[in-house]
Amino acid sequence: MAPKSAEKKPVSTAGKAPASATKQPQEGGKKTAKAPKADGGDKKKSNKSRKETYSSYIYKVLKQVHPDTGISNKAMSVLNSFVNDLFERVASEASKLASYNKKSTISSREIQTSVRLILPGELSKHAISEGTKSVTKFSSSKA
Repeated sequence: MAPKSAEKKPVSTAGKAPASATKQPQEGGKKTAKAPKADGGDKKKSNKSRKETYSSYIYKVLKQVHPDTGISNKAMSVLNSFVNDLFERVASEASKLASYNKKSTISSREIQTSVRLILPGELSKHAISEGTKSVTKFSSSKA
């Protein structure tokens, strides 16, 4: 076996594989750390934790509304924070409503009421109509 120093690559090129090589599908749909090379080289495994965002959904909606418009990373970060904040507010209010009524389950009724309380005027009406449409579509697809 060769000495370890001969097996290591320079630090500057570590983890810089071509984009096509990194997009290989893996079993189970989960991303896992890369296995060490067959020649016995001890590569450091990348310990990147997965960060869940709404970025892909925000991008899809943007393309529905304005197909030729892009979005910067900073703007995407702002919108992601906005969606997280709104989710937190609605969930918190729905949780309070459920506890006031001595219920242990948050239903669409609690969500609808919390949206009415949190969002102002016309925005609330639009959100409720879209939510009702989604619940109806979901209910009809189950049966």
